Amino acid sequence: MSTVNSFGAKSTLTVGSTDYEIFRVDSVEGYQKLPFSLKVLLENLLRTEDGANVTKEQIQALGSWDPAAEPDTEIQFTPARVVMQDFTGVPCIVDLATMREAVTALGGDPNKINPLSPAEMVIDHSVIADLFGRPDAIERNVEIEYERNGERYQFLRWGQTAFDDFKVVPPGTGIVHQVNIEHLAKVIYDRTNGGVLQAYPDTCVGTDSHTTMVNGLGVLGWGVGGIEAEAAMLGQPVSMLIPRVVGFKLTGEIPAGVTATDVVLTITEMLRKHGVVGKFVEFYGAGVGSVPLANRATIGNMSPEFGSTAAMFPIDDVTLDYLRLTGRDEQAVALVEAYAKQQHLWHDADSEPSYSEYMELDLSTVVPSIAGPKRPQDRILLSESKAQFEKDIVNYATPSTSDDIVDLESKHSFPASDPGTAPGDEETTTRPVHINSGAPAHASNPVHVQTPDGLDYMLDNGAVTLAAITSCTNTSNPSVMLAAGLLARNALAKGLKQKPWVKTTLGPGSKVVTDYYEKSGLDKSLEGLGFYTVGYGCTICIGNSGPLIEEVSAAINENDLAVTAVLSGNRNFEGRISPDVKMNYLASPPLVVAYALAGSMHFDFETDALGQDADGNDVFLKDIWPSPDEVQEVIDTSISREQFIKQYATVFEGDDRWKNLPTPDGAIFEWDDASTYVRKAPYFDGMKMELTPVKDITGARVLATLGDSVTTDHISPAGNIKAGTPAAQYLTDHGVAQKDFNSYGSRRGNHEVMIRGTFANIRLKNQLVRAVNDGVEVEGGFTRDFTQEGGPQSYIFDASQNYQAEGTPLVVFGGKEYGSGSSRDWAAKGTSLLGVKAVITESFERIHRSNLIGMGVVPLQFPAGSSWASLGLDGTEIVSIEGLEKLNEGVTPKTVTVTAAPSEFSPDGKETVTFEATVRIDTPGEADYYRNGGILQYVLRSLV
Repeated sequence: MSTVNSFGAKSTLTVGSTDYEIFRVDSVEGYQKLPFSLKVLLENLLRTEDGANVTKEQIQALGSWDPAAEPDTEIQFTPARVVMQDFTGVPCIVDLATMREAVTALGGDPNKINPLSPAEMVIDHSVIADLFGRPDAIERNVEIEYERNGERYQFLRWGQTAFDDFKVVPPGTGIVHQVNIEHLAKVIYDRTNGGVLQAYPDTCVGTDSHTTMVNGLGVLGWGVGGIEAEAAMLGQPVSMLIPRVVGFKLTGEIPAGVTATDVVLTITEMLRKHGVVGKFVEFYGAGVGSVPLANRATIGNMSPEFGSTAAMFPIDDVTLDYLRLTGRDEQAVALVEAYAKQQHLWHDADSEPSYSEYMELDLSTVVPSIAGPKRPQDRILLSESKAQFEKDIVNYATPSTSDDIVDLESKHSFPASDPGTAPGDEETTTRPVHINSGAPAHASNPVHVQTPDGLDYMLDNGAVTLAAITSCTNTSNPSVMLAAGLLARNALAKGLKQKPWVKTTLGPGSKVVTDYYEKSGLDKSLEGLGFYTVGYGCTICIGNSGPLIEEVSAAINENDLAVTAVLSGNRNFEGRISPDVKMNYLASPPLVVAYALAGSMHFDFETDALGQDADGNDVFLKDIWPSPDEVQEVIDTSISREQFIKQYATVFEGDDRWKNLPTPDGAIFEWDDASTYVRKAPYFDGMKMELTPVKDITGARVLATLGDSVTTDHISPAGNIKAGTPAAQYLTDHGVAQKDFNSYGSRRGNHEVMIRGTFANIRLKNQLVRAVNDGVEVEGGFTRDFTQEGGPQSYIFDASQNYQAEGTPLVVFGGKEYGSGSSRDWAAKGTSLLGVKAVITESFERIHRSNLIGMGVVPLQFPAGSSWASLGLDGTEIVSIEGLEKLNEGVTPKTVTVTAAPSEFSPDGKETVTFEATVRIDTPGEADYYRNGGILQYVLRSLV
């Protein structure tokens, strides 16, 4: 609560018979020109002004914000709440539990360690689509989920009872961001602070980068590392620079045949190309009013994909209508309207705020699109998808050693590379794949596959082996979800079926989706094409895909086929979706169904038939695509406010499985030394109250030399734990059978597993390893171990252990956009625990840079226009970094001197390279965290 009121902003707002204390933004000169999102920040500073962390000068700087200026003013933002999912949330609670012990050891009160801001966790990342395509898939998957995750769930139930202001939405309920917009978010928060009922904008930070989905509801929030989230829960403000704000004007209306997914892929491509990393994006203009709330949420969800911190929509009548639809009570809706209008947060299409940069999209120009094969911003027009696939396949397929045409002997076979043929009508040759601009050539020989029930088919590069309606990005949007159901109904009426090599899954983002599917009868239509519900959770979008069809997986791996997945998600990075799948495409839910029917990316929906009807007529996509009026009619008759009220009435209670979990009690958690899921965190081991002075880095070795667009998916442990890897060896040594390895995400509460999986992505390309592989690029979590004779190839974890045993610090070289992707704390925690002291890149993505500092790793950048390669570095050098010790004097150096000297492993004639690297510690708050060895140590010392 504010203890200073420099601007006389404190006032009263009466709604109905209730009085709320508010802090008026119009008390600050210059508020009129501010974008919506900066008015929210202005209110935040007015309400939390204390003269120390939040000062009058910060507030004045925000009021006099210069849209054209580069960000240089630090402010302290205090979010109203923290929202988490279980993968990233479990380590937060592990760390809080560990902090209780550390506080006790330092002579403090363990009960001080509680969330001071409300914290909510939705358990949605643990369910895996092991079973699919059958009525009992969801029930069996949930059973397996509890068997795998019982230890974690017991720990979280303990946390829910041990910590104040911490709520858990149990498994099997929904996806965190969909639950957030449908239930948790208030838009305008009301809470008693210091005995006074206050009203203020609902703001949040989340341990998942797609927290920005709530921006569509007019709630300012974004993803942070779990480390920052823990600090926010403990009352620490988020240190940030007043950002540049990009105004994105929307005009026109979406044409028939175009979905919200097409719009968001178009916007993603535009903004990624424009460059919005570290900026807010704000949508304005007359077209905003015609954008349904669900579409706004879809756009907000994709903010991390185009790189912005947030992607805001203002509050208007569309917001109020959505709040009513989703079951919010009338007093809450009235408060949102009254507060937004009083505080100048209500959208006025005729009043244009000042923006740093301007962009515009006429929605009527959007056309159907997909994105892939490995980045969300790589948009492809649906009409050009086949031609683009033929260009892209050359980068993924293993060239054939034979130019022979493969004869399909069985008349019951149909090749995945030659879609559109019905059984019995196949051509005798596969359609060739054009892998270069010259003559067509077979990228591979199609592989003959037989199903257990005797059906034969040919599997080739480009086969769609996984079609998934998944992810809150689209499952929160009834228009695209019902369009998928209607397309399935129309396909069945024409006699079409999904191809037998396609694994089909449906992962609704909340139980409301199931309600309206059942009411419309479209659940049966989707099930008719194999789209049975596999679970209420993220599933495919985060790599919890489970195994592909058994014979398909075997054929892929035995013949190194480059097959594809099509999903209605937001992430398609390499190695993310399935270890069997090399190429991943994002598409709308109805297109996911369409690709399940087509069975291949080598397919043109305009000219290739999906099959034939009962009369033998070709059926094309246009013949089964539902009209907007058809979709709207089902929306009007199938979705009601009562569905939301019913499904969210008991959202925190859970089913009998959850209620019957044996749960420990007490303020201090009783760690089980035998647990392979939850272990006491090591971050406070040996910690003292006194600061350890910052030291320059000397005699460091390079752990990895990496290229551009290395994402946190490449760095952070994710997906399945592969046999033979250090993490698998650890689990085996602890008596865990391979079938019970589970995923890295499920074991995020065990640092021993996680550090063994850091930098272990199967698609990571560490250029350092090429020298010992005759110049051939090697994929996976490997490096060279320079503690061993000859510097042989080694697992990154094993080499790191040897370096740490010798007391040798480590550095990582990277390229552009290092650390883009999900805001995963373990990308930074794992980097730190591997002994990495500095990461030197060409540029960083915002969240990961901040997280590295939060774990005591210094982020540095090569001189502008330079890279490790252009400077003549190869990773064999011995690296020293001089100038960091200035931090001990309270000064953050703008640059430090990096010296890379040749070692005995360097090529002959190599010379010492010296350069000035930019220090990316951007704020005084970040400098404090780094001086303390990390943000958790800073918080702990401040509490004691």
